[in-house]
Amino acid sequence: MEAEALTPLSVDLAIDPSVHEGPSQHATLAPSAFERPSDDAYEPTAFVADRTANLQCVPFARQQSGVEIYGNANTWWRQAAGRFERSSEPEEGGVLVLRGYNNPNRGHVAVVQEIVSPRLIIVDHANWLNNGEITRDVPVRDVSDAGDWSKVQVWHVPGRHWGGRVYNVQGFILDAVEAARQSAPAVG
Repeated sequence: MEAEALTPLSVDLAIDPSVHEGPSQHATLAPSAFERPSDDAYEPTAFVADRTANLQCVPFARQQSGVEIYGNANTWWRQAAGRFERSSEPEEGGVLVLRGYNNPNRGHVAVVQEIVSPRLIIVDHANWLNNGEITRDVPVRDVSDAGDWSKVQVWHVPGRHWGGRVYNVQGFILDAVEAARQSAPAVG
C-alpha cells in the first residue's frame, strides 16, 4: 500500500512544471551532451535507389546539381574554370570531382547532399558500381593528411563498409544558382 501512495506523488512531480523550475533544472545536463558525435559514430544509410536507371555519373550530376557541363567526368574540373565557382571545400548542392577514377584518364562526379562534419559528406551519384545505378546517401570521407579534401574514401554500399581505395579529388564545382548569385551585380 505504501508503494501505491508513492506512485501518485512521482507522477505529480513529473507533470507539475513548477517542480522543475529554477537553476537546478539545467544542472543535470553536462556540456558533453551538446558535443557532436565523432565521424566514426555516423551510421550510413546509403542505398541503391534505382538499379535500372542506366545512367552515367555525368548526366545524373548535371540534372541533380544544375551544373551545365557536358563531356566526360575527367573534363569537368577544367570546363568549370571561368564558368562556375570552384572550391576545395564541399558545399551542399555542389559537385565533387574525382580524378584518376579507375585509371588516370577517368573521372567521376557526385552531388553533395549534406555536410556532416569538416571531414564527412553525403553524396548522391550514378554508376559508381559500374551498372548504371543511382546510389543515394553515400558517405564520403576526407582521408588527406592535411584535411584539405584532396583524397577521399567512398562508402561501399553493397558491403556496408568503407571502400579500400583512396581517390584523388580535384575539388568541388558549386551549383549554377550559387554561381549566378555570386556573380550578379549588386543592386542598390
